Amino acid sequence: MTWDERAFKEKLDGTHNFPDIYIFKFIVKHERKAEVELLVKEAEVSLKPSSGNKYVSVTIKAHMQTSDEVVEVYKEAKKIEGLIAL
Repeated sequence: MTWDERAFKEKLDGTHNFPDIYIFKFIVKHERKAEVELLVKEAEVSLKPSSGNKYVSVTIKAHMQTSDEVVEVYKEAKKIEGLIAL
């Protein structure tokens, strides 16, 4: 775990009482949305296309057991080309 990941984990632990519902928000090119939807199993996923339909905003509402699980989702998300995490 890098320093940034540790700092993020500490911030998560300070603002959430895990297990808890966590909301992930991403923006990705339309053709990559399926990859984002697969980041968290058994989650509520909402999609909102951009006005030009080139990008899509993906909101994932999921029950996370620990802050480590949240960090792992973001680590996997970083592997998706062009993804922007909000």
